[in-house]
Amino acid sequence: MTSIDPKGRLQALSNAAVGRLVRLGAAPRDCQELLVAGRTSGRVTARPVNVLRIDDARFLLSPRGRTQWVRNVRAGSAVSLRRGRRTEAVALVEVDDAGKPDLIRDYLRKWGWQVSGLVGGLTADSSDDEILAAAPGLPMFEVQARS
Repeated sequence: MTSIDPKGRLQALSNAAVGRLVRLGAAPRDCQELLVAGRTSGRVTARPVNVLRIDDARFLLSPRGRTQWVRNVRAGSAVSLRRGRRTEAVALVEVDDAGKPDLIRDYLRKWGWQVSGLVGGLTADSSDDEILAAAPGLPMFEVQARS
């Protein structure tokens, strides 16, 4: 007998609601939809993501770890970010673990309340050593314009 994970159902409903807000342009500024083609199916799926902006650079963190969108990006699938009617084709370049502590800390300062149960107990006050220990399970990508 199979069972349905209630958190999975809630997450799907939440993602759908946030996705609608993003498509309407009504979500917070740095909330966008990541559009990525499936690595085997080629079907484009959309997931809400928080874009971390630091100076002129942009980053995406997967607080849920090695999700399907992460696997698709790593497989070289085409990627776009959408907000409202604007869609931007981008390239995602993975950040190595050594470069993650300050970025993850900044992400947690901004969205720690959203992802607190997903990042292994990390907070914005976690030490570099604690973040480095968790870094392999928290994929992070720099967003670059695709030409």
